[in-house]
Amino acid sequence: MNLAIGIDLGGTRIKGVLLDTQTGNVLEKRITPTDDGEDSNWKAVVAQTVQQLKATTTEPILGVGVAAPGLPTVDNEAIACMPGRLQGLEGFIWSEFLGESVRVLNDAHAALLAEARFGAAKSVKNAVMLTLGTGVGGGLLLNGQLYQGFYQMAGHLGHISVDADSEQIGVTGTPGSLEDAIGNSTVSRRSYGRYKTTYELVDGYRRGEPLATLVWLTSIRRLAAGLASFANAFSPELIILGGGITQADDALFTPLQTFIDLFEWRPAGKKTTICKAHYEDWAGAIGAAGCFND
Repeated sequence: MNLAIGIDLGGTRIKGVLLDTQTGNVLEKRITPTDDGEDSNWKAVVAQTVQQLKATTTEPILGVGVAAPGLPTVDNEAIACMPGRLQGLEGFIWSEFLGESVRVLNDAHAALLAEARFGAAKSVKNAVMLTLGTGVGGGLLLNGQLYQGFYQMAGHLGHISVDADSEQIGVTGTPGSLEDAIGNSTVSRRSYGRYKTTYELVDGYRRGEPLATLVWLTSIRRLAAGLASFANAFSPELIILGGGITQADDALFTPLQTFIDLFEWRPAGKKTTICKAHYEDWAGAIGAAGCFND
């Protein structure tokens, strides 16, 4: 087996996997809260996770892939730009810290690579992926290749505007961004302080609470508008949704399909398939480890 370790450094949780990079089989998993903040020790948690995963095998490790929010450097040694979160991430050289060969990827790009190599997009050449979590990330698979664009900025689909009359918040200053519309970090503000997390919001929606229903369906309607726009712009065979928010399952996908049926342009009956990521919330870590199969 060709083994590698993948780390997904999220704003809420740090996920780690030991992966057979030839088959995509996950041999071990670890998950730990990130506790992002001034006193956070998330770098030490990453190092501990790597050591725990290495201890589960006697075989050599090809390296460690780190999936993190932000824009990676051209040589994939570090995250070059990630303002506002995970202080100390920008410019941090992981290979020096971990004493291993390390490749650093944008987290949503890593998730798309996992799905393209081993998962839902294995048989397609053109796909769009969104990761719905603390924020909203994205990735583009065009003609069978991950498209990164100039300065590796391509695929940041959470920063499109779905409400141009809304206020400018977030790292890019895009008014009414998709990330603002459905990301976990804005739930409290969107719900007037009533709900703190997407889990609480969806629970309220399932119980028929009027405010939860209004906020949740408004968010999904804007998500659907974004997905319909991606279908128009990129004409993918498949749109994949990953990240923790997809754990809402039918509470997300049923109303989302209703809105997509209203919004999507379908010339000659063309219809874009929307599916949940095969690896669900673990796609980022798996894709990061899988980059050692290049």
